[in-house]
Amino acid sequence: MLVKAARINKLFGTDGGLMIGLYAGFPEDFDPDTPLMAEIDGLDVPLYCERFERRGAAGAVVSFADIDTERRAAELVGRELRIDTAGQVEEAEEEFRMEDLIGFEATAIEPVHAEEGRKPGRRELKGVIRDYYDSDLNPLFELEIDGRSILVPATEAFVARIDFDRRRIRLVLPEGLTDLDRHD
Repeated sequence: MLVKAARINKLFGTDGGLMIGLYAGFPEDFDPDTPLMAEIDGLDVPLYCERFERRGAAGAVVSFADIDTERRAAELVGRELRIDTAGQVEEAEEEFRMEDLIGFEATAIEPVHAEEGRKPGRRELKGVIRDYYDSDLNPLFELEIDGRSILVPATEAFVARIDFDRRRIRLVLPEGLTDLDRHD
């Protein structure tokens, strides 16, 4: 369910930064990996924060992926931002173990840098968590994506959302991580 969360008030700088006004219901513990939704040409478009800095209780400075010029940012001024409250991780009464995520459907979002003639963007990969390797130094998930096994650090920094009811996890990964070959 999308709820109104903020309004884009004005430009901030020349590199696509924006000042937003936060509505009273904006989550105090907002996770910047959660996309903010804006209606553009009649469609709900997810905007992913590359920068999110609170400015007091009712404001923030943001930069969105793929919005890297003043001209592109200006197109967003005046728009309302909404946030999806469905599927957000609720405070669990029971503590879960990382092993409990084995078998979950995984969506991995990874930035892609610009190639000649193309702008930077994001790549979305779908797969399944096949295993969890417990280690104090570097716990890892084994993801199976397109028939390949990929090891991903099992860290809160990469987990954007866990939906226990639907057995799904959303990961936001650093560029190139899914391109690394696994060596046994």
